[in-house]
Amino acid sequence: MEPLAAATSEPLAQLADEIRTEAWTLALAVVEEGLRDDTIPPLARLGRIGQLGDMPTFIAELAEHLLHPKPDRLRRGSPLAALVRDHAREREALGFAPRDIVTEFLVLRRVLWRLVLDRSAELDATDVFVLEERLHAVIDSLVTECVVAYFDRATSELSHKARHDPLTDLLNHAAFTRELELELERAKRYGSSVTLVFFDLDDFKEINDTYGHAAGDHALRRVAQLLRGELRQSDLAGRMGGDEFAALLVESDPKTGDIFLGRLRARLDELGVSGELMVPLAISAGVSRQPDDGDDAQALFEVADTRLYEAKRASAA
Repeated sequence: MEPLAAATSEPLAQLADEIRTEAWTLALAVVEEGLRDDTIPPLARLGRIGQLGDMPTFIAELAEHLLHPKPDRLRRGSPLAALVRDHAREREALGFAPRDIVTEFLVLRRVLWRLVLDRSAELDATDVFVLEERLHAVIDSLVTECVVAYFDRATSELSHKARHDPLTDLLNHAAFTRELELELERAKRYGSSVTLVFFDLDDFKEINDTYGHAAGDHALRRVAQLLRGELRQSDLAGRMGGDEFAALLVESDPKTGDIFLGRLRARLDELGVSGELMVPLAISAGVSRQPDDGDDAQALFEVADTRLYEAKRASAA
């Protein structure tokens, strides 16, 4: 526990007040040192306000902690932690690498410590010790939050990429199948029903062959957007591969799949009338339902796939 005298000494209070008052000047010193010798390269691409970022606020918070240390100020989830995470995300969006973001706070440590050394004649040994401990506690907390924010984002992005189709951002085949299996388990447990809608685009190969793959990719993305727009919050959609899509409709009745397809086809017709795509799009679809058509993902897909091709043959006849 820190000595009470250290927390209330007049020189300590005066230095904390000076740091708070000079927050903008100290932040500018951080920027200048960051620009020197290209220590933080992305700073050179920004205007002055962008260079400062949230640094004056961090310095003011640090001054408050020097005078009135509160453990909650440095804990994860605190307003200060949220602010530094936002700062890290904004810096990254501006082209800062994680090393640049961390270096910014290490430069801040050096700038503040130089100020402490300049005032060392006015401080006794206890004050210097307390200042060092509290300054390092805040800077370490800021650096930790920056690093954690970066890895949280990177991990989240990797997880998202592993589960989603890169073209449409729908669930990929493996992720959709896994979600279907989990939903089927819940449906069995609670006595509800699940509907699987499986469809593909008619004559999609002709779009690629006639207008090029860029046009085909655009069509797939627009279909994915329309599909996503017809889902309830509890439903899911996936791209199964190529021009094949699937929708998982939870807590459904026997008419849910057909109603869903009717809405989706109407939206596709509107898209064709708008002239946005090179050619109008049509789909062939198969619908299967648990428990009537099976109790596992493979069985539902097999039934839906069979019905899809039956519909395709019927439309071609």
